[in-house]
Amino acid sequence: MIIKYLTYSISITFISWMVGMIVNAFLSKKESYKKLSNLNLIKSETINKRIGLKAFKWIVKNTFFKYFNPKLKFKKKVEITDLNEIRKEMTFAEISHFIGFGFVTFFVVAKLIKGNIVFGLIFMIVNVVMNLYPSLLQQENKRRIDRLIKNYREHQ
Repeated sequence: MIIKYLTYSISITFISWMVGMIVNAFLSKKESYKKLSNLNLIKSETINKRIGLKAFKWIVKNTFFKYFNPKLKFKKKVEITDLNEIRKEMTFAEISHFIGFGFVTFFVVAKLIKGNIVFGLIFMIVNVVMNLYPSLLQQENKRRIDRLIKNYREHQ
């Protein structure tokens, strides 16, 4: 039964990525979208380490996940326009994952309401790993990009 729950959870979470990108494509055209580009749920590096974000980052960089968004890679020589473009792509990925997280959370709540606690917990764990952690990682990466942009501008 656990394998069935896990497989179903992974499938719906993959679908949530597409839902997140589609909804985000519409949201990105709104004026209020700029407010979302500076979203920061966890600013503390210590908390990020404690929740395992460093390990998650290693997994993303060293497994097949690194091929999921090739736009988020630096060239050898990076210009300010490259930094701004990568930050924009990171923001899109981050918000898409947050939307996906919300989408899947509706399924989790439905399972919990029906009394299927084990299924709901497995579903939420998969959702956290496949949607929330990628969003938090993008936020951490955006903070690093922002420091690079700031340093670039200070040295101009």
